[in-house]
Amino acid sequence: MAYPFQYGLQDATSPIMEELMHFHDHTLMIVFLISSLVLYIISLMLTTSLTHTSTMDAQEVEIIWTILPAVILVLIALPSLRILYLMDEINNPVLTVKTLGHQWYWSYEYTDYEDLNFDSYMIPTSELKPGELRLLEVDNRVVLPMELPIRMLISSEDVLHSWAVPSLGLKTDAIPGRLNQATLTSTRPGLFYGQCSEICGSNHSFMPIVLEMVPLKHFEDWSMSMI
Repeated sequence: MAYPFQYGLQDATSPIMEELMHFHDHTLMIVFLISSLVLYIISLMLTTSLTHTSTMDAQEVEIIWTILPAVILVLIALPSLRILYLMDEINNPVLTVKTLGHQWYWSYEYTDYEDLNFDSYMIPTSELKPGELRLLEVDNRVVLPMELPIRMLISSEDVLHSWAVPSLGLKTDAIPGRLNQATLTSTRPGLFYGQCSEICGSNHSFMPIVLEMVPLKHFEDWSMSMI
């Protein structure tokens, strides 16, 4: 999860988030090189009193500063499109969980089980136990098996919400009357926190999401105890 004065992204938990972090670094390096070049040219123009007229009007220069930006855009667009297709790809999910946004809490339904559903409310600050995180802890965590593809079906009962878990690279809008789909795969166990990322009303900031990723055996034991 995030920590105070954090400048970078959260540690990646899913392959998609790893790809997004690599793309972020790739794009940031391109932006840094462009900014450095522009700053160098500006400083050169401010400190040099002479202007080479034949260079300023040369056809070669026109060709270079037309083709170079096009090449840079292609270098950004190709990996971006690749990640977009990866994010929409769902290959034989082993589990489907339906998520409904309410004002202001989440409800979850494990569609592969007959009676496995619950609501997830934020724990009030006055009821937090030592070590629990303010505005992020919930009374019922979403327990999921790690290292397996899981499909999330996301919708809303009232207004627009957004189901987002940064460390998994997930952010999907919950829209009334529409069923959106997302896929997640966690490469390690642990607790992963998120929040509603849509301004959905007065208690918008009190809709935390907590995913507890566990080995498959522990998930089976948990699901049997909940039914």
